[in-house]
Amino acid sequence: MPRLLEGKTAIVLGVWNKWSIAYAIAQAYAREGARLLLTYQNERAKGSVEELGRELGATAFYACEVQQQSDIEQMASSLQAAGHRLDVVVHSLAAAKHEDLNQPFLNTSREGFQLALDVSAYSLVAISRALSPLMTNGGSIMTLTYLGSTRVVTNYNIMGIAKAALEAEVKYLASELGPNKIRVNAISAGAIKTISSRGVKDLTKMLELSAQRAPLRRNTDTAEVADAAVFLGSDLGRGVTGNILYVDAGFHIMGL
Repeated sequence: MPRLLEGKTAIVLGVWNKWSIAYAIAQAYAREGARLLLTYQNERAKGSVEELGRELGATAFYACEVQQQSDIEQMASSLQAAGHRLDVVVHSLAAAKHEDLNQPFLNTSREGFQLALDVSAYSLVAISRALSPLMTNGGSIMTLTYLGSTRVVTNYNIMGIAKAALEAEVKYLASELGPNKIRVNAISAGAIKTISSRGVKDLTKMLELSAQRAPLRRNTDTAEVADAAVFLGSDLGRGVTGNILYVDAGFHIMGL
């Protein structure tokens, strides 16, 4: 049986550890035959990302601190120099100040607001602008979002605003890149216990509530999100663009 991503080259931004959604996506892409490329934020992260990547069979690693435009441009130049044509770009990046997730949203600092929007939202624009020219046969760009973009989720705070901006970007980018046969989508994953999500106050309560209220009566796991990313990156998703695909055991449909 042919693998769904055989012959495709995918770059995944955001792999930090084995518990991250980005790692699960990279793992699923390797399983489905993609040529896998990974990025790392800085020298401190390089060793661990390379170790994880080698286990998955990643063929190359690129430095990319998305708050530095020069890093993004250098990554694109290095990819081009190496002769890489990209088919899939996975943007799994977000950041916020810890204190902004542990105080009322009203008290969000200007600096904290700028950080969250820069890393969590603007970086998709910058990455898409730099890497879309390497998608000469079209392809798929995707990002990760959460229900807090459209509903008030207690303690999600500034990340909800950042994700709302991110989802709007998906639609605008899908419209502009569509003529180049590039699809742009977001996966809205349910609450998942990752190292990053632990920064959200009372995460355990969120997980408990999700499992109680979701139609499937359970939480989401990273493998489910990864399989959705395979769909969006493969030819099976060739007619899907500008969408927010919910992978949250149905939690997003529930009211009171």
